[in-house]
Amino acid sequence: MIVQDVVCYLFGRAGFDRAAQGILGAGRRLADSLGEKLRAAVLGPADDALTAGAQAVADTVVLAEDAPLEEYHPENFLTALATICNQLQPTAVLLGNDTYSQELAPRLAHRLGGSAASDAVEVVAEGGQLRVTRGVYGGKATAVIALCRSPGVVWVRARAMAPADPTGRPAGEVQRLKLGLKADERVKVVSRHVEAKEGVPLEEARLIVSGGRGLGGPEPFKELQALAKAMGAQMAASRAACDAGWVPPSWQVGQTGKKVAPELYMAIAISGASQHIMGIADAKVICAINRDPDAPIFKHCRFGLVEDYQKVVGPLRDKLSRHS
Repeated sequence: MIVQDVVCYLFGRAGFDRAAQGILGAGRRLADSLGEKLRAAVLGPADDALTAGAQAVADTVVLAEDAPLEEYHPENFLTALATICNQLQPTAVLLGNDTYSQELAPRLAHRLGGSAASDAVEVVAEGGQLRVTRGVYGGKATAVIALCRSPGVVWVRARAMAPADPTGRPAGEVQRLKLGLKADERVKVVSRHVEAKEGVPLEEARLIVSGGRGLGGPEPFKELQALAKAMGAQMAASRAACDAGWVPPSWQVGQTGKKVAPELYMAIAISGASQHIMGIADAKVICAINRDPDAPIFKHCRFGLVEDYQKVVGPLRDKLSRHS
């Protein structure tokens, strides 16, 4: 394998959030271990915070702001990213674990004639190959995958990656590219729906209060929201609660929902199926309240209380409110 540079893909409109910081941190460490350069490829309009943050970590920030990249479109973004990678000839391309990146990663690997891997918690170079560590079997085991073809295109659990320390590093060069990209007419976005959001995104939250099927319906979630407000936390839910229509789909955490990495994740009336555990595997502390002593969640939490949530949530909320 011929070692070239490492490319990190960033979505301009996402800003310099925890995901961007995590991707750049992973890329910086990989590039340093290889003795190579780190390139940050930003697609779409990028705000000043993202550009400055990327400059502090990457050797070069490549800004591609062609008109077809104003909004996310899978074909346009894929073509743009493939064009940039063909110019740079990287060994590794790192993407985040957002829906867009998951859609792009395998197709980009095919376009570049490389290898693809998903949901990485670590990416290292050994013996001339990239090796990706990821959870398997619902997080019950860990696999190390060797990527035999270059470049390795990997989407990582960005928010679980430590940011890079920019101390003492000169600001990276900014290159503005005009790709001459033409909008792909084969696929058209008919409409976009942006859901109203309150507070920070779940992926960015430090504290999360989450409810499950054991709550029995939508009304108890109002009690959990009051608790979350007293804690300064964000609300989340298991897939079962979202599928039942009790709460918005945007609250869903798990394998098919959002992957979160808060300092505290409070799981209330959530049994702890492996799919849900995958979504909270990077939480620093998990606290569980469930009346079933055999609930799987108790195998994964640091603090667990076997009790009916109704006897706990109200008094806890009142105590927190008095001390806020």
